Amino acid sequence: MERVKCIIAYDGTNFSGYQVQPNKRTVQSEIEGALKKMHKGYEVKIVASGRTDAKVHALGQVIHFDSTFTISPDRWKQALNALFPDDIQVKSVEIADSGFHARYDVSAKEYRYKLLTSHEGNVFERNYSYHYPYPLDLDAMRKAADYLVGTHDFSSFCASRTGVKDKVRTITHIQIEKQTDELIFSFLGNGFLYNMVRILVGTLLDVGRGAIPPFEVKNILASRDRTLAGKTAPGQGLYLWKVFYGD
Repeated sequence: MERVKCIIAYDGTNFSGYQVQPNKRTVQSEIEGALKKMHKGYEVKIVASGRTDAKVHALGQVIHFDSTFTISPDRWKQALNALFPDDIQVKSVEIADSGFHARYDVSAKEYRYKLLTSHEGNVFERNYSYHYPYPLDLDAMRKAADYLVGTHDFSSFCASRTGVKDKVRTITHIQIEKQTDELIFSFLGNGFLYNMVRILVGTLLDVGRGAIPPFEVKNILASRDRTLAGKTAPGQGLYLWKVFYGD
């Protein structure tokens, strides 16, 4: 058996998320379906660095699977892309060490969130950004973001229905960058809770419009109370940008 590691990209628009769900189209089900066809009906299970929700996109999702086939990385890439639907693409393939694990070996992840700030929406961007045509105080948002950097209990920024008990995570970097009529949020950390990035974005938007003072973010963190943080920003603006392994 060889362990195959792939970096994949997908357009989340027409998916009900990454993980297999009954009677729903998901990224995992599409990939495993393609592998089953390639392996003549034998089921091949894949492991990903993590799940993404409905409408969420990925440029650097990492998966691994085990196969009895001995194929070069270039041929794996060619074969998989021929079988995958148009909204999933293999960006790279390598034969990994047998002990490699796409989820458990993750050292950090980068997510980005894209906001369209123009007065009018863009029909071609509606599935790939969140249209937010309101004035924002970027300095206030960046000050608030500084309180989020570091190791904290992020219970206030996690969906209430999550089953995870340990909600301590480390965010090493947050960047908020203005690009013409777009605002790009970048979050780098050792792990993220369910809906965490989208709730962080929603809270920073509340700061930007003046509903929450920047320093109040520190108190929201300490409260561990989800009701004090902002709304969950829509899924279509979120991208799993890159997954890091090792140092």
